[in-house]
Amino acid sequence: MGGPDMAPHTPQRSSRPGKAGALLEAARLTKHFSVRRGPLGWSTALVRAVDSISFTLPTGTTLGLVGESGCGKTTTSKLVLGLERPTAGTIRFDGRDVATLDADGRRRYRRSVQAVFQDPYASLDPRMRVGTIVAEPLVINAESDPASRRRRVAELLDLVGLPERSASLYPHEFSGGQRQRIAIARALALSPKLVVLDEPVSALDVSIRAQILNLLTDLQQRLGVSYLFIAHDLAAVAHMSHTIAVMYLGKIVEWGDADAVALAPKHPYTRALFAAALPIDLDGPREDVALSGEVPSPLNPPTGCRFHPRCPFAMPHCATEEPALRSESGRLVACHLY
Repeated sequence: MGGPDMAPHTPQRSSRPGKAGALLEAARLTKHFSVRRGPLGWSTALVRAVDSISFTLPTGTTLGLVGESGCGKTTTSKLVLGLERPTAGTIRFDGRDVATLDADGRRRYRRSVQAVFQDPYASLDPRMRVGTIVAEPLVINAESDPASRRRRVAELLDLVGLPERSASLYPHEFSGGQRQRIAIARALALSPKLVVLDEPVSALDVSIRAQILNLLTDLQQRLGVSYLFIAHDLAAVAHMSHTIAVMYLGKIVEWGDADAVALAPKHPYTRALFAAALPIDLDGPREDVALSGEVPSPLNPPTGCRFHPRCPFAMPHCATEEPALRSESGRLVACHLY
């Protein structure tokens, strides 16, 4: 089926909004998983997937969450979505502690927080027509009558750049980019305040990624929705985000304005990540910071700074003293170099 994904499109830089109230606040958020060890499984150990992280997400903005696989990004998103219960710490949404919500409050929270996943085809039921897929949240939440739902589906399809006739087709009749537009339309059906974007463009062709990112930016400006954007594509994160949090082995090691973090990273891990990626500023100098070794196991994280076994600037006390997030050049950095 032809449509808006047929022609390449140059990404437009998202605008930077002014100060806004915090929609989402995480304070010392922690998630540990118990696992059994040994030949008979008699001993237990803890996987420290997320280990006491704090962040805020103002209304109408995007927080980009980056890091290598296994650093805790997806677990963080599951905690925000309510798919996992935190071991410790709090999540506040619109000023209310999510853990203390009653049944009605949890229902409203689930309506207000939606998700768009990595593989648009796997997240859409191939046996359902697109109109039914997009309307499903409305049916589950007993929203309006059938005629009103059909009007809402047509409105949502138009919002994401798909013709009204798309409602009668099946997911396999669309391209990858169009299927992701369908997933976005479904996520917006209940007018959420926050959408968790878990690698939303990594399964798409390079020529289509910019179109989906531009669509998400346009929807944010039109609807005022907030995004928690999780991705390995650092250029996409820098383009989409207003703030960036860099995670390593369950910890946030750098947090600040997206431009500052992307163009002038401070933490050695952040510098290595952006040095290994395609340059965001083609005219700027390239930094050659290479990572050695693999990410340590969260079952037995290193003492002190968790990055010190791989850090080219490690000092003796990095192995014994864990650095705290401190203010440095307009952002927060957890590193003994500062």
